[in-house]
Amino acid sequence: MNSDLPSVSTSRREFIKVAAVGAAGALWGTPGHAAEVPSVKLAGLRVPLLGMGTGVKAGNRSNALQRSGEKNFHDTVRRAWDEGVRLFDCADSYGSLPMVAKALKDKPRESYVLVTKIWCHAKGGIPDNEPRDDSKAVIERFLLEAGTDHIDLVQLHCQTTADWTQTYRRHMDALEEAKQKGWIKAHGCSCHSLTALEAAAVDPWVDVVHARINPWGVKMDGPAKVVVPVLKKIHEAGKGIIGMKLIGEGEFRNDPAKIDETLKFVLDLGCIDALIVGFENQNEIIDYKKRLTSALEAKQKAKA
Repeated sequence: MNSDLPSVSTSRREFIKVAAVGAAGALWGTPGHAAEVPSVKLAGLRVPLLGMGTGVKAGNRSNALQRSGEKNFHDTVRRAWDEGVRLFDCADSYGSLPMVAKALKDKPRESYVLVTKIWCHAKGGIPDNEPRDDSKAVIERFLLEAGTDHIDLVQLHCQTTADWTQTYRRHMDALEEAKQKGWIKAHGCSCHSLTALEAAAVDPWVDVVHARINPWGVKMDGPAKVVVPVLKKIHEAGKGIIGMKLIGEGEFRNDPAKIDETLKFVLDLGCIDALIVGFENQNEIIDYKKRLTSALEAKQKAKA
């Protein structure tokens, strides 16, 4: 990989404009197009508040959308792009980055945001014969897989311990080096425990956190009343938060009332900056987009 790739000098504060605007303050599209996905500023790009996740029932480089067939994967990603969903969340353990990149290969690279994650734990996640100790090499592979000169956000995947910022400091340093070279624009972590979230809140290395959030504490790091104060602490520290598991890892995907409830809950928190949902077909994208638009319109009316 050429270390002289063009530098991307996006500071954390600039990147956190994903975020600093906040979900509740997201910008509407052009006048007269209230049904457009609202957007925020992300690393110099205007991107949607709503992003597409690819990690439903995922692991060992497989995911539910992939298993539904290459055509459905391709068509669902394309429909997301057509609907204005331009934030695509991938991970090495999902095996989804090459497939997303292939689906979008004819789209301008600046028209969408790529997020992916490195699995650096000793076991699980990726095939057991894969090397796990060289995050720089993994980022180089990501760039080749995606056919791009940069990934917008790269995270250390599935942190669960209070000392992860010590255990994986070498990997964190590799991501910082990649950021300085312009290979990535920002770095962070996805958290799967309350203690990992608390560690992310205080470490200055963290730009953006993937955090599990919904009103019921389903597939989360604890009850909402316990998790939310930590998320507010992260946000107050100037870090971005991408909310995931909004519908309990799909548990409530067929419950419209709960989808509406979780949208209202998350938007009202004021500390969740972008939302990702693991869409498995085109109809889910259309439905969720409508529900998000309605939730934001209701919030605007309540303020008036």
